[in-house]
Amino acid sequence: MNWQDYLFSRRPLETLLVLSAVIFACGLYTIMTRRNAVSILMGVELVLNAANINFVAFSQYVPRADIHGTVFAIFVIVLAAAEAAVALAIIIGIYQNFGRVDVDQAESMKG
Repeated sequence: MNWQDYLFSRRPLETLLVLSAVIFACGLYTIMTRRNAVSILMGVELVLNAANINFVAFSQYVPRADIHGTVFAIFVIVLAAAEAAVALAIIIGIYQNFGRVDVDQAESMKG
């Protein structure tokens, strides 16, 4: 098998699940270890993208359900965009009040 046949063939489900698990683990590690709010937001996006890979991968292997995983993935992308907009607005508010974006300082913003 040459590289073109491998590149354009269907990927085995296990390969996609391993890729998704690696991306999920990287996102979870980023969320747990970072203090910067922008870095945490990037970790959340990695976790959501890992879920999208799972949705699309499983939709390829379920008969007569080719579109459902893609619809869920598009829905998650829309939710991630809305979440990013709200989170960036909060981050801008934290930066305006404190001059840096440290999530530990968000505790003092309680009313």
